[in-house]
Parts: sequence; structure tokens; C-alpha cells
Amino acid sequence: MNDLPNNASDVVIAQNLRQVFRSENKKMPDICAIQDLNMHIRSGQLTALVGPDGAGKTTFLRLIAGLYQPTSGSLQVLGTDVSKNPQAVQDRISYMPQRFGLYEDLSIQENLDLYADLHGVPQEIRRQRFARLLEITDLSKFTQRPAGKLSGGMKQKLGLACTLVRSPELLLLDEPSVGVDPLSRRDLWLIIEQLVKEENLSVIMSTAYMDEAERCAEVYVMYEGKILQQGTPQHLSEQVRGLTWQVKPPEFMKARALQAHLLDNHQFITDAVPKGDEVRFITQPDCPKLPDEQLPQGVVVSAREPELEDAFMWFLHQAQQHDDGTQHQSANDLVSSTQIANDQVEPVIVVKDLVRKFGDFTAVASTSFDVNRGEIFGLLGPNGAGKTTTFRMLCGLLPATSGTLEVAGLNLRHARAQARARIGYVSQKFALYGNLTVLENLKFFGGAYGLSGNKLKQQIEKALHQFELQPHAKSGDLPNGFKQRLSMAAALLHQPEIVFLDEPTSGIDPLARRAFWYTIGKLADQGMTIIITTHFMEEAEYCDRIAIQDAGKMLALGSPKQVRQQAGTGSSSDMNRAFIAIVEQARTHQQEHVA
Repeated sequence: MNDLPNNASDVVIAQNLRQVFRSENKKMPDICAIQDLNMHIRSGQLTALVGPDGAGKTTFLRLIAGLYQPTSGSLQVLGTDVSKNPQAVQDRISYMPQRFGLYEDLSIQENLDLYADLHGVPQEIRRQRFARLLEITDLSKFTQRPAGKLSGGMKQKLGLACTLVRSPELLLLDEPSVGVDPLSRRDLWLIIEQLVKEENLSVIMSTAYMDEAERCAEVYVMYEGKILQQGTPQHLSEQVRGLTWQVKPPEFMKARALQAHLLDNHQFITDAVPKGDEVRFITQPDCPKLPDEQLPQGVVVSAREPELEDAFMWFLHQAQQHDDGTQHQSANDLVSSTQIANDQVEPVIVVKDLVRKFGDFTAVASTSFDVNRGEIFGLLGPNGAGKTTTFRMLCGLLPATSGTLEVAGLNLRHARAQARARIGYVSQKFALYGNLTVLENLKFFGGAYGLSGNKLKQQIEKALHQFELQPHAKSGDLPNGFKQRLSMAAALLHQPEIVFLDEPTSGIDPLARRAFWYTIGKLADQGMTIIITTHFMEEAEYCDRIAIQDAGKMLALGSPKQVRQQAGTGSSSDMNRAFIAIVEQARTHQQEHVA
């Protein structure tokens, strides 16, 4: 490619940039994470890097931060060759990685002081800087609270504050809102936008949320270390004008069933996703309108305005050059043929007056609900709402203080071990052995579930095929999306009746989330019961029913449509708005009651 002209207003200039990671395992090829990249990123604005797992986003941010030495090519950051003088660049930037290192036994104030010491921030600057950071992050009232006792959203805000103890010229954020709820995500974005506006700060961020990328001045879509497309969100969205549609499922059909039906029409459909009361989809360019015979009788298709997520999905599907059927065709492979059909409705989880206390603190207060066989049931709530505690009690990982809890017909007070043998569990954080290969992990967990011989071998082969996993890859080196695939594969090896998924799609891109939910829908259709927590509110649309908790109490319970109606935001609104409305209404009511 031709060299790009230098521009004083560019904070980053990459020319023919290449980054190769040499494999320690002779069975695995070297990884080319960045391939001949050419990029100019302007100053004083928000710039987004989006792309599937393994696209090179994190690698590129680390190259900008001077943490990697490029294999070849050049990279200028703030006018400095970062490969020749990384320290000069690091003195002028701030970088918040995905797992920012807070000291959990130190208070908020002590964490700020420590990072100010590490960066050599003068004492005379600290007071004013700390006051501003605590004000915009809304942490002023909690300065003496240990970081380990903060909610996920508060930890992210403290991490951002610690990153900004000095005023940088360039801020790098690697998926800053992963793992936080919609309320905390909204607050985080208000902080970032305020800093850009008031301090003329340049920000480069990677994100898995397309609604976040839409708020940026420029978006770079990355794939396999290359730039697929770049431009403003509006410019990118225009690339799919005339290809975006919406359709309302008939009364007898679930939204996810209509989505699966559309995705099975590979020759016509690029992408489909439930949203509100409708399913949104994208058609192929040579088929601008889906033939009526490909749709259930009586449904009406209407055109809609294209969004950035439509363009993103379109670009990735084009780049992959293979249809979705190859990754979905074996979605039922790990489901036992003896599973009970979904038309036999019966509760497999019964919760009555469930309470969990930690000392004087009530994490879950008198919660009751049932979950039916073959149902996808979503547990939603802000960080610190009590949903993870509820989730851990359902899995048998945490005993209840009081109340009744039955899972798969077994009372967890008396038969926790027997119940665990009938469930699968995927934790929020990667919980497999990072130093083992994919195959070694599957063998270990298959054995732990009581599988052996040909049965274990067959289930592992199916899992490797279904989740497109390389058996000899080192598990700890996998991108987040592939780590989640491996966790899911391990949880399904013993063909459980119930699967518990704790934020399984946190940190993975929209394309990987689509494939994941396609598989989940197929498993539920075969009679497997799915209990899931998620901070991606659009994923609530895949659930048959959802429960929203806050402060340990149940605020809403019902189908996605019923919850949107309760929120008063309209049946066609998105679940983000409904979630925020329900939580804020409950908190306002609680404050008025206390007053």
C-alpha cells in the first residue's frame, strides 16, 4: 500500500504495520495479529475499533501503548516513533486494559493515591484532579470503601479514574464497559464524552457494543488484523441501505424461532436478530426483498433505516465468505436424543421465598419463581443487584439462608451434589485451565463428569466440531469468544438437563453472540433448560421469560413483551430503555419511601 501523508492533527499514524506472535507449540502456526495495517487516527475525538474476537483490536492498542515491539512497519503516536521511544509515548498517554488492576484491599482513595504515586503526579495537582474525577464518576461519597466491595460498574468507574489521575493527551480504552449493566454503561459514557468535550481529549477505544461505536466520530471495522471498512457511523450504515427489514412474528411463533427460520434461508438472508416485538434482518444484495414463500403465513415485512450494527454484520459476513449454515448445522450434537420434548411443560426449578444473607447484609430478599423444562430464563439486574448470588444458589454453589430451592426435582438443601451432576455451568470468568490445551481441558472435564472410553471420545469430537475449536491450541491464549466456546463445550459434554450461563457473551462480538444464541435456541428446542445472566439487554429478547432484580428484590417477572409493558416504554422499545426505566422507578420509589 502507498504511504499515508503525515498530518500534525493525527494522534496515531500506522504504516504497513505488522505484528506476528511466534507459536511455542510446533503443532500450532504463528499468529499474524496485525497485517500490513495503514491507519490515521485524528486528535480531539472519539475513535472506535470494532471487530470479531481475534481481529487484532487489543494487539493494536498495546502497540500504540508501546507494550509490544512491532514485527515490521512503522507506528507514530503523538508524533513519536513508539518502537524507538516507548517511554516518551507512555509518559503522555493513559491506557485502561480490559482487566484493569485495582487493589481490592485498598480503598477508593488509596487506589487513586497509589496510581498517582506510580505516575509521579505532583501533590499540588492531585487535590483538584481527584476532586474532579470523584465528582464525574459519582464516587465522592465512597472514598473510604475498599475496591473489593464495589459493584462491577463502580469498579469500572474507579479504574477509569485511576487511569486518568494524570491528564493524558491520548486515552486508550480496551472494551471499558464489558461486564457492567446498562445504567453503569450509560454513566461511563457520560464521563468519557465529558472528558472529550471539556479537555479536548483524544480517545481510542475498542468495544463490543455497536451502540457505543455509533457515538464515536470515526469507526474502524477490523477483521483478521486488517481494516475492512472505516468512516463515520452514518457513512458505514449507508453501505447497507435497501437491505434492512423488520418483521413481526405471528402469535404462535417465538421471536427466536422466526430468527432461526430466517437464518436458515442462507441464500436470501445475511443476518437476523430479535428486537422489541420484531425480528430485524438483512438480505443479500442480489435479493433485496425476501420472497413471500420463505416467510410464515400472514407476516408482513417492512423496510427500516439501516444502523451501524447492520453494516458491521454485513461487512463481517462478506469477509468470512461462508454461509452461517456451516457453523449452525450441528447445534444439536451435544443434546441427548433422550431429552424430553419441549411440549411437556413442567417446572424443573422451583424457588420459594429464597433469602440469602451475608452477616447483616441481605443479598437476596424473599424471591420466588419457577422455571419450566425447555425454557430460556434470563436473570437481569444492575451490578450488585443480587442476581449472581441467586444464580450461585440455583447452581448449588452457595447455600440459601432460608426458603425452598428445588433443581431437577432435587432439594438443594439435602441433595446438592446429586443436583450438580444433572446441570452444566459456564462461569462469568474463564474457569478452565489456561495452561492446558483445548483437548486436555475437554478430557479433564469429561472425566470429572464421569465420561470415559468411546463415549468421552465421541462427545469431545462433537464438541470440537460444533464449537469450531482447535484441539491443540493453548486454552489461555484463546480470544475471549473462543474461551467462551470452550467453556460451553465443557459444560455440555455430559448432556445436562439444565445449563447455567453466567454472562456467557461478556466481551465477545455481535457475530459470535449471534452464533452462540442460535445454538442456545436449538438446545432449548430439544428440551434443555437454560438459565442465563447477561448485561446485553438485547439478549433478553431471546428469553422466554426474564426476571429483573435490584437490591436483592424482584422488580419484574414475565416475557420480554410483558416487562416492556410494565416499564411503560412501549412494546416496540428496546430492552435497554425498559430495564433502565424499571430500575430507576423502583429506586425512586424506595427513596421516597425512606424519606
